[in-house]
Amino acid sequence: MASNGSGRGGGKEELRTFVVYDIPEDKLRNRIADVCQDYGLERIQYSAFVGKLGSNRREELYLKLQKLVGQKPGKVMVMALCEKDVKGIREILNVEEGGKAAETRERGKAD
Repeated sequence: MASNGSGRGGGKEELRTFVVYDIPEDKLRNRIADVCQDYGLERIQYSAFVGKLGSNRREELYLKLQKLVGQKPGKVMVMALCEKDVKGIREILNVEEGGKAAETRERGKAD
């Protein structure tokens, strides 16, 4: 979906944006999650979010996270993927029920 630079996406083209982080401090980790949710990103793991953002919003998010982390220990990665790369994502999802895997689903295909 393209954007004209105004509105939620910002920038010309919205790309799937992943934010992945490893932050030892609970309070800071929770604040990073809040910021990601404020930008409309969806939590996909405990310390990983994904959603579509235009380049302006992605840069704004990066700068906000950079300021938030400051000099505190940790690592934050903000990655944008084009649709071609998104189609290459492979996922194995094991859903647990009653202590054992009840369902296994795989998304994506081998190259």
